[in-house]
Formats: sequence, structure tokens, C-alpha cells
Amino acid sequence: MEKKDIRNAVLSHLAVMGTKYVPAGVSARHVHLSREDLDRLFGPGCALHPCKALSQPGQFAAQERVTVSGPRGELANVRVLGPVRGQTQVELTFSEAKKLGIPGQIRMSGDVDGTPGCTLKGPAGQLVIPQGVIVPARHLHLSPQQAACLGLKDGQAVSLRMSGQRGGTLDQVICRVGEGHDLEVHLDTDEANALCVTDGDLLELVMPGG
Repeated sequence: MEKKDIRNAVLSHLAVMGTKYVPAGVSARHVHLSREDLDRLFGPGCALHPCKALSQPGQFAAQERVTVSGPRGELANVRVLGPVRGQTQVELTFSEAKKLGIPGQIRMSGDVDGTPGCTLKGPAGQLVIPQGVIVPARHLHLSPQQAACLGLKDGQAVSLRMSGQRGGTLDQVICRVGEGHDLEVHLDTDEANALCVTDGDLLELVMPGG
């Protein structure tokens, strides 16, 4: 059993007893690619090469990187995450979107209709995506069993509190409950830096939504 599995089992047990904490995962800018766009950027038939497993089962950081370009600038060496998805999506912080001159729209992953686009550049070519650039909404991953322990439901908004000198409360954290999810709140680097949150820090569940 991995350390995170032991940690999450302990947190689930504590939740049943009334002490509710969730671990943090800090998510840097990254790109999810469709099969078609992966071929255009890296060459026909290219496969993503995993270099690090991520906290959510089956997800991984790939060796492949792209450049994300907007009207005011570009960000090089943006990591591609796998596996391949049905549609391409670029996840940035508000600070990064502003640097590129792209309007920052807060969305849940996969909700890209009507969002801004950008130019993606890879070693085999480049392409313009008409939509797909989002600022990811802060969200809490849970398995159905973990959600039951914490008394939470899919789509519910909760608040989490970080202690310390730069501590504070994060509201509107959306619960994502389902098989293939594991207990962890995902924050982008803007949010994490503001509260001095690092990977693995525990945040207290202080206000379950109704």
C-alpha cells in the first residue's frame, strides 16, 4: 500500500469520528491533448511517454511539452498530461492567462464551450485551438467511499481552511465524486502560493455545502 493510500485511509477514519481534513495537491499549468492534436504537434502515431504518475489513478505527467502562445506572449515547456483526451484543454492560472493576453475563465475540467483559444507549438508543428483555455475551478476529488465518510456529494461546494501565518479559507471548492477519484483538493499555483500551501498539506473541511 502506498503512503498516500495509508494517509487517505487514516483521514477517512478520522472523518467518521468528526475530524475532517483533506490533503492538497498543487497543480501547475498543463495541457491535455486530443489524439488528433497530439499527432499534429508531435507527429502521426506519437505516444505519450509517462515520466511521473499523478495522484489520481491512471493519470500521469508525460515527457512531452508544448509552448502555449497568446496575443501578448507565450509560455514554453508546458507539460502535457496523459492519457489522451477527447478534446484538447489548456489549464492556466489567472496570472499566466493575463501574461498571455487571454481572458481567464474559471471552469471545471472538460467544460470548455465558449472559452478562449490559443496557439500550441510542438516539435512537429503548431495549431490554433478555437477554445479550451481555462482557469481550473478549485475542486476536491473523492471516491464514493471517501465522500460518504466526509458526508459530501458530487457537485457540492464546500470551504476549506489552511492554518499558518498566511492561512485563510478557500470557498467554492467543488466536489468531484466518482470511481477513479482519490481524496485530494486540487489548487493552482496562484491559490497555493497565496496561502503557502504545498503538496500534501492538510486543509480543514470547515463548511460542507447544503
